[in-house]
Amino acid sequence: MKPPITNIVLVFVAVLIIGGVIFFIVQAKDNNTYDIPVYDATGLVGGSLSGISTSTVEVKEKVKHLPTPIPTKVVYMTSCVAATPSLRERLVKMVDETEVNAIIVDLKDYTGAISFDPETESLKPYAISHCPIADLKGMVKEWHDKDIYVIGRITVFQDALFTKNNPDTAVRSLSNPESLWRDKKGITYIDPASKKAHDHIIAIAKDAYNLGVDELNFDYIRFPSDGNMKDISLPLTGGSKSQPLVLEKFFAYLHQELKPTGAILSADVFGVTTNNFTDVGIGQIWENFLPYFDYISPMIYPSHYYAGFGPYANANLYPYEVVKGSLDVAIQRTVATSTVVKTLQGKPIASTSPQMYTKKAFSESKIRPWLQDFDYPVPYTPEMVKAQIRATYDAGLDSWMMWDPSNHYTRSVYGPAL
Repeated sequence: MKPPITNIVLVFVAVLIIGGVIFFIVQAKDNNTYDIPVYDATGLVGGSLSGISTSTVEVKEKVKHLPTPIPTKVVYMTSCVAATPSLRERLVKMVDETEVNAIIVDLKDYTGAISFDPETESLKPYAISHCPIADLKGMVKEWHDKDIYVIGRITVFQDALFTKNNPDTAVRSLSNPESLWRDKKGITYIDPASKKAHDHIIAIAKDAYNLGVDELNFDYIRFPSDGNMKDISLPLTGGSKSQPLVLEKFFAYLHQELKPTGAILSADVFGVTTNNFTDVGIGQIWENFLPYFDYISPMIYPSHYYAGFGPYANANLYPYEVVKGSLDVAIQRTVATSTVVKTLQGKPIASTSPQMYTKKAFSESKIRPWLQDFDYPVPYTPEMVKAQIRATYDAGLDSWMMWDPSNHYTRSVYGPAL
């Protein structure tokens, strides 16, 4: 009996379908290319990657960032300690067992060398640190798994390597313009007005953030000191009166370029900046920092205050008073709605003498001071370190950063893990 015509049609259609599938598979095997839909984190956004081999399509794991802990209690780690697992773990263990919940680690030091392997090609010639961190991304992930907040410290304008590679950006000798100016340690400086240097710093910061670092901390964001200041020439900045404005413009540029990434930004400033309303020679004025950084860290180490600061013939003997007095003034200036300091954002207030300017009021929580846990110029006792912490709390602040260049912190000073 002949099969019904409908069965013949169904068999014919099935053969066509199977044949088409076989042809597609053969073609795919030959070409190994497809039209691949393009997705982002929120879903399909349209388009395709036509002609791209499936073997070259790589989905990168999203980098994790921790929120800033409140309060934030930080210890400093050198790149050499970070690069040495046994030394690094010793400090991480202390953080695990105490109230400390954050580590700030050197990513670029005063030599100009970067201590991690950057992704940006233009930065690779600068990744020549004598203490390289083999896997920054992996190290940060390990710390994140322990709920340790990670801050990357970037030394900015004190930079021997960048000035060597880019002498047109350097501070120069006034008596011999062909020579670079050097401080008393022989270190060269970038002229802070250099846009080329600004972009270099921003590239380092973006790379570090893309590798998981939560906060970007900028140090040496100032004009040079500690050398023959009579022989200094600032070819890009010009006169010394321009210094505060040059720095504020740099702060604004940093903010513009880095805040859209989601990074937290912080700045280190001289301790005496909290008590001075004029530039003390390095361009730093407290009010100029406030609009552009999430946190400002005055380095109020008692050892760094000159003899006769305030009523103290020897500031080292009065750690509580020095820290408390400095922070009291810093808080007043931070929350104020007017100032005698002329800034990019402030407007003159009519009929005021001395001339006053408008200023946005900021929360005192923006202040996170650097404190001293190192022996200089006198042995620092646990009581002296505790006095600084107590002064910070008594000023109404709850966060601090602790500095010891040798990374041997006074364990008994820090409370148990919370």
